[in-house]
Amino acid sequence: MEEQLAELAAKVAELEASAGVTNTIFAEAYYYLTIPLMIIIHAGFLAYEMGASRLKNVLASGVKNILAFAFMVPTFYFFGWWVYWAFPTGLTFSAGPNGISGWEYASEIALPWVEYMGPNIADNASGVFWGAFTLFAATTASIMSGAVIERIQVVGFVILAIVLGSFAWVVAAAWGWHADGWLVTKWGLHDFGAAGLVHAVAGFFALGILVNLGPRIGKFNADGTANHIGAHNLPFTVTGLMLIIVGFWGFLMACTIVPGETWSWYNDKLATIYGTPITLSALSFNILMGFSGGIIGAWAITRDPFWMMSGGLAGIIATASGLDIYWPPLAFAMGFAGGCLLRPCAKVLENWGIDDAVGAVTVHGTIGLFGLIMLGVWGSGYPALQGTDVPAISLIGQIVGAVVFFLLGFVPGYVVSLILKILGLLRVSAEAERVGLDSTKVPVAAYPEGIATSAVPNRS
Repeated sequence: MEEQLAELAAKVAELEASAGVTNTIFAEAYYYLTIPLMIIIHAGFLAYEMGASRLKNVLASGVKNILAFAFMVPTFYFFGWWVYWAFPTGLTFSAGPNGISGWEYASEIALPWVEYMGPNIADNASGVFWGAFTLFAATTASIMSGAVIERIQVVGFVILAIVLGSFAWVVAAAWGWHADGWLVTKWGLHDFGAAGLVHAVAGFFALGILVNLGPRIGKFNADGTANHIGAHNLPFTVTGLMLIIVGFWGFLMACTIVPGETWSWYNDKLATIYGTPITLSALSFNILMGFSGGIIGAWAITRDPFWMMSGGLAGIIATASGLDIYWPPLAFAMGFAGGCLLRPCAKVLENWGIDDAVGAVTVHGTIGLFGLIMLGVWGSGYPALQGTDVPAISLIGQIVGAVVFFLLGFVPGYVVSLILKILGLLRVSAEAERVGLDSTKVPVAAYPEGIATSAVPNRS
């Protein structure tokens, strides 16, 4: 009998070990696949912004977007990843309650020369998890880039992209997305799909830049009224927006923690980044319901295909914070509300003299904070993270997070762009802007064979 029990115990141990290896390999493959899916977001931003530009600025907008992506990879490797693990508890750099943060921990796993930041064949997680976060960083830079097209200098833009993508939003993520983050452990902040800490931070960082950058030549009249500066290729822009939606399936997949030996501090089931329960069924229901609600809401207000597709993105962002807990009809209602709010909020910003070329401040900033705060209404009382005696989601906690994320976006965006403006590195010359950035800054023609005049409704 003892021999049989020993043999059975050995088989159980073997099965558990095999299951652990299987989970680890699955986790590695899961995050690996989120990376190319999120790259589709950048294909979408590329098409979206080039289409939204006038004919004379098409390739300049594309070059800027490509550089934003390229610079995020090395800067997030060299210091952005370290910031995420070092900063959760604040400027003390001390370890949090889960023991996975602080100066020492970050220095052990995230400095460029440690084993976890290289091809360690025994480590199935560090590279792919870093890769997913790198794509989050690149997304913030691409969100900002659309707002400033047609008049920003490339050097100034790259500096701003690095500050946003490899520092500002990373601090927001450390404080409000990390299980040791002080906004989570002290205020019960919950932002599963990063409506605040990615979208709102990037949106209001862009707003800070726009205050110093100023409007495009011809956007506003002497009496303050605004002129419409149309996209040179609206179908391209709308298609780009749809590609962004496709990529957001990868973005939101990467917001989850997959079971594996590496994540010993989380549950043994699929979890949010806070360790609370989540299923892919929840994501499937709520992403689609929020997306469709946003399109319908924007269509009801505008009938404009550009704002309809932007409304689809706004619908997902409006539901993003609570995708893990919303019932699908509520996700639809939140998406519909986001779509309805979109154009009126963008109009208010325009009336204040802000020239946001693609509505990025409203889509990502305003709607991001709307979704974050509304979770405090609909999700109040739910555990904000895993464990016992943990804080619950509350309206006050979500509002505190919204204020922090607004400041983490707007303040560095304003300050750094002001410094660049003083140094003459923020805006191109008026002559270059009038002639077009493709011929003065790239210089390559987007359409060397020419394009019908009828396809360019506004060449100002």
